[in-house]
Amino acid sequence: MAFFSRLGALFRAIWPWIRIPVYIVLGLIFGFLLPYTLVLNSRVQEQFNDLVFAVPTRVYARPLPLARDTAMKPAALELELTFAGYSNDGKGQVPGTFARNGSTYVIASRGYAGPDGGEIAHRIRLVLSQGQVDSITDMGTGKPLDGTHLDPARIATLYGAQAEERRIVRLGDVPPLLIGGLQAVEDRDFKHHFGLDFSAILRASFANLRAGHTVQGGSTLTQQLVRNLFLDRSQNMMRKLNEAILSVLIEMHYDKSRILEAYINEVFLGQQGDQAVHGFAAGAEFYFGRRMEDLRPQEIALLVGLVKGPSYYDPRRFPDRAIARRNLVLQQFRDTGLLNDAAFLAAQSAPLGLATNAQLPHNRFPAFMQLVRTQITADFDESALREGSLSIFTTLDPAAQLYTEQSLLSTLNSLGKRGAAAQGAAVVTDVSTGSVLAVVGSRDPGDQGFNRALDARRPIGSLVKPFVYLVALSDPQRWSLGSTLDDTPVNIRQPDGTMWTPKNDDHEIHGQVPMVDALANSWNLATVHMGLEVGVPRIKAFLESFGLENVNPSPSLLLGAVDLSPFQVAQLYQYIAADGHALPLIAVRGVLDAQGKTIKRYEVKPGNGEYQSAARLVTWAMQQVVTRGTARAIGESSLSWLHAAGKTGTSDSQRDSWFAGFTGEHLAVVWMGRDDNKPTGLYGATGSLKVWSELFRKLPTRPLTTNLAEGLELGWIDPATGKRTDPSCQGARQLPFAAGYQPEQEEGCFWQQFRGMFGSGDGNTPAPSSTAPITD
Repeated sequence: MAFFSRLGALFRAIWPWIRIPVYIVLGLIFGFLLPYTLVLNSRVQEQFNDLVFAVPTRVYARPLPLARDTAMKPAALELELTFAGYSNDGKGQVPGTFARNGSTYVIASRGYAGPDGGEIAHRIRLVLSQGQVDSITDMGTGKPLDGTHLDPARIATLYGAQAEERRIVRLGDVPPLLIGGLQAVEDRDFKHHFGLDFSAILRASFANLRAGHTVQGGSTLTQQLVRNLFLDRSQNMMRKLNEAILSVLIEMHYDKSRILEAYINEVFLGQQGDQAVHGFAAGAEFYFGRRMEDLRPQEIALLVGLVKGPSYYDPRRFPDRAIARRNLVLQQFRDTGLLNDAAFLAAQSAPLGLATNAQLPHNRFPAFMQLVRTQITADFDESALREGSLSIFTTLDPAAQLYTEQSLLSTLNSLGKRGAAAQGAAVVTDVSTGSVLAVVGSRDPGDQGFNRALDARRPIGSLVKPFVYLVALSDPQRWSLGSTLDDTPVNIRQPDGTMWTPKNDDHEIHGQVPMVDALANSWNLATVHMGLEVGVPRIKAFLESFGLENVNPSPSLLLGAVDLSPFQVAQLYQYIAADGHALPLIAVRGVLDAQGKTIKRYEVKPGNGEYQSAARLVTWAMQQVVTRGTARAIGESSLSWLHAAGKTGTSDSQRDSWFAGFTGEHLAVVWMGRDDNKPTGLYGATGSLKVWSELFRKLPTRPLTTNLAEGLELGWIDPATGKRTDPSCQGARQLPFAAGYQPEQEEGCFWQQFRGMFGSGDGNTPAPSSTAPITD
């Protein structure tokens, strides 16, 4: 009692001296600090309750399909795996890794969710043989598989204004070692403090004073989270006061698990250009190319160590610093009982193990991405794409894309001066589905500028001829591949009064020739005569049925006086390659929302195949182009086994070099030319055909069948007259016809000999020799 009496007397004695400071402090507390705290409290509850991290929209290639008897080469498989972030660790046990032993691969897939359902993670044994998949075995069950898909490579990221890379995870999905290790290194009293840890602050202050510089921090995980979410990076007393108040308020309102989950998704772990990496899940992909759940102890330790300074300990720029920091973190893992001695020693001796190809994909393929945006913006605006946390699954085939880029550039470089000033573009599709597998818009594949594959309209030259012949062959009563065409000079007066006098590229006149030879050798005069008889308006209308506008109505259309982009040409040739079915070319398969639910699927419904027999006849004739015509360089090469169908094209004065060709699985259209429209000195066969050949030497694909298609039948004709004849007659040729439409008239061997006696020829129209010049 006496103590309190003395204390009261002391207070009364000093009150006159302290009352003004006390009033000031109380005024600050009730007049400023309390209202300010209430304002901050409202802000914390509002923002933290509605905390939604900005997750960028991710764009993926198509999942890699693997099925028995499908085409696949070791180089292409490893290219696909590497591009998808797989690493060859020699074991193939951890998801995202593979191992190779000769032609046998062990692959540990990561699983994925896609618009078609996706697949779970599993290990498979894949055996390749003679350029195709020989067998697939599920190593978990030991059972053979007919087919499977590997998770797709990420090819682009559509970032918002903050350019933040992030992948949201729930605390229950975070490896326990990461949760425990993070607290052991950054905040050992996390479970017990109320947002501020004064003992840690004192320890850090003493350590820093003793060292003479900052060596240890005293911030709690809650304080670090507050800095990232609510505060700027300024260093002043007001910011520190805000940090302290906000930390306490967060601890008052939210449990430790909610705070820790937010921290794990928010922490800054690195930078690639202007793209910031936030959260441990994104960090795992950025540095190791794998999911966070699949990380090994040494990899978790590296990520935890990066919290202290992602730039200073950047493992790609400063590997020695990163290893030292990682090993220090591993030591703390052991000291706190998170790792035993054996695990600690194994982790400490492991290399950094960074995935060299684990980067943040940001519009790696700008030409293809332009097509994706074009096709998807009808359903999603720019804001939804950048801020909707979407997953866009495209049709891109990484191997096809990369091989096409390489083939175009290497061919241009090999052409010397002619190639130095030239540009190029290409489009590759799947013949059975209309999926766009690759788009190259420039000799520099990363060029963000003019996309020649989609936007360059150039005269297509002789690429139009298969469609001129297709329209004719759609009338099988009148036209067949054996019909004789008049390859003689043409003079047509144009609307402006000038004369149009086309010539053959070889400057020869061939007289009466079979249609199949006219197409195989790309003879202009025969094509013009036939096209005029069929009717230019009919051919113009057929081309416009593919969505083309302002098609040239004059006869010069018959020789390719129509300006199209490589993509538009691919759409035309897709019709022939797809067996006479109209398949719109698509680059997007589907879109998933942030919860993995499919919100949009893009499916193709083929047309009815109205001119299917005509398309099949044109395909057969285009195979003759490759075997003995203007594209015979393919047929005479190691690619002859593909039995490809193709067509060369060259515009006036050799300004544009084109080639379109397809196998049983892939269609590729290639263009080469100059942006200033000057002559290149290249024909279709000496320029773009070389790119096509280089591509298909690498790309796994199936050959085009040589079997007679349904709805066709073989017949023997005399090529001089187009009439049926006996197979034993001299010069007789066997050609396919639409079923039921073989020539009715028949001419025996006697009449051939009789005509020959009077100088009318023996009916034998020779194929061009292998030494004949290639001009188209």
